[in-house]
Amino acid sequence: MYKQLSSGVKISITRSISTSFEAYLASISWDEDKFSMEDYMVSWQKYFKENAAWIDKIPTEVLLSAEFHEEIAKKMDEVINKILTEAPTEKQKKEIDKLQKQLGTDYQFDCKAEAAYVEQLLKDKLK
Repeated sequence: MYKQLSSGVKISITRSISTSFEAYLASISWDEDKFSMEDYMVSWQKYFKENAAWIDKIPTEVLLSAEFHEEIAKKMDEVINKILTEAPTEKQKKEIDKLQKQLGTDYQFDCKAEAAYVEQLLKDKLK
């Protein structure tokens, strides 16, 4: 069912998963101990209901289908895995290192998305 959707809808679904996942992680300050898949799912549902135009482009019978939900769950796993395994860029590492020296902090980060969060956090502290 998912594979039969237009590429634009599939891109929008992927974007809503990644955007909502990164926003959820920011809301818990990327603290693994605070992570709850159930809380993320609530956050994702709220996000796509309020922000995602793709929901209106999928027939109701597809949205209610167990097969579609299984396929979306697989897509979520793929997107989340990609987010968590994409390495920070050298530019991010250098910028964070510079900011941490200025602020005397020692934030750790493991992936590109977390590095973006830390970099913004440090820039906000400098303001």
